[in-house]
Amino acid sequence: MGKKLKNYQEFPKMKNNFVENIKDEKYFYSLIEDIENSKVGFYSVGLYPASLAYNCAMHGKSNNILLAPREDRDLLGAFSNDVISDMDNEIIEKIKRMGNYSSEGKIKSFDLKDLLLKCEIVILASNSNHIQDDVKNALELRKNLKRENVVLGCLVGSFCIDNKNKNPFILCNKYPNLAFFTGFHRHGALRNPNDSFTANFCHPDALTALIGARILNQLSPKIQVSPGVHNIECQYIKSIKNISSIFAGFVNNFHSDKPGMLPTINTILLTQCLDQAASVSIKVRKENKLENKYLSLKELGYGEEIISAREIINDKFCEKGDYTFSQLNAVKADVLGSMTLPTEGKPTRNFQAGQVLSDMLLQLNRCPKDVSEFVNWCNKYSLSQGGLEGLKSLKFWPDIYKEFKIKNNNCSMINLIYLCFNANSEEKKEIYKVLISSEEITNFCQESVKSELSFELNEKLKGDYLFDDIENFYKKLFIDKEQNALKGNKYSNQISKKNPSYINVLKIINKYFNN
Repeated sequence: MGKKLKNYQEFPKMKNNFVENIKDEKYFYSLIEDIENSKVGFYSVGLYPASLAYNCAMHGKSNNILLAPREDRDLLGAFSNDVISDMDNEIIEKIKRMGNYSSEGKIKSFDLKDLLLKCEIVILASNSNHIQDDVKNALELRKNLKRENVVLGCLVGSFCIDNKNKNPFILCNKYPNLAFFTGFHRHGALRNPNDSFTANFCHPDALTALIGARILNQLSPKIQVSPGVHNIECQYIKSIKNISSIFAGFVNNFHSDKPGMLPTINTILLTQCLDQAASVSIKVRKENKLENKYLSLKELGYGEEIISAREIINDKFCEKGDYTFSQLNAVKADVLGSMTLPTEGKPTRNFQAGQVLSDMLLQLNRCPKDVSEFVNWCNKYSLSQGGLEGLKSLKFWPDIYKEFKIKNNNCSMINLIYLCFNANSEEKKEIYKVLISSEEITNFCQESVKSELSFELNEKLKGDYLFDDIENFYKKLFIDKEQNALKGNKYSNQISKKNPSYINVLKIINKYFNN
């Protein structure tokens, strides 16, 4: 499964820093001294930037945020009429002033050009349908306007697709100097006047990350923004956590009467997001190394300069994952927040999609025939496919899995939800049994996170009570090791009625996914 993705080294690195030449003291001092007046622009005003603007209008005292809707789109068009009717009229007027200006007696909306001329940071807030074109347009416009000290960022939470060769990719891997703004921003919660939030502004240049976070941090006293350098890793996490959120929504709804299992599911979903990103980090940082000359990671706010995972291969320690990014707490909070049923308001849209999946299984007593059937159900619940970034990422999962050589024990939950839609009908019967049974799904969680070697050992010893027959245990483990290994490999991916369903599902996964 999967195709070989394009090597991103062929894309030249875009310039995207506040200070290109640190020796330019005059510009550096003027930037820092005037930082309180620095503006942030959001282009393409969907639910998140509009909700962020609402929070800033409620709490912010300065006018540091500008909004530019897409052409022929209304500034507040992302909100339903019911939501708008509950909003404070004074705050609505403040938001409108963030997105409009007066010219020759007429009210006009800001556009991308206006943001590049007036702002120090421009966040391209579009989803994966538009973000590639928006980045290209912004780079060209910025160059023509001679405003290349404006830092561009994005917040897209799914993988993108190359329209020419149809290969999926991580946007910040294609543009390694593109900033990434992320955190726990469930859009409904941002309109709560009493709530507070954390976020990370990530850019591979530590100085740019530090200045950018400082500018963003002054938008609202209720939103604390910290700097980070791991833009690629954090964008990967956001793309994967949107898939994980579908799984979490399903489990929280279908198994709502079994609260004891929910922490297990959510913990594995979180740790597997981080484990995958650690594998991604090893690969992408070979091509796009983090070389910060002026600030160390500890000075930036990290606890450690590096957190590395190693494994023993041929009696030597080899690096298998770089977890340094995992010190960005707002990123982890975003994952946990998206997988949790809130005490008020609605959960994330991907979580809601998982609740729809739960209703499907309850009513149909089977897995969906395919993604299209699931999308039709989502539409019935007023969840359009365009807003479900998790489904977009899931579509490209096999290619991403291959490209970054993700191990099955680090992505078993993503593999399971993928095959819930894409396995054959007989295989889906086993997957269905796992999804609906708390015992099967917790056993799946426990076994699927183990390494391949552990799974093979369990196969060899199946049916034996290890400590009741020590002689047989010794014989199988040491004397018959090679013979058992060959036998185990021969039958390892076949479904058996004698096996519990979770074992059969592990074998199904190993048939489709075999890095």
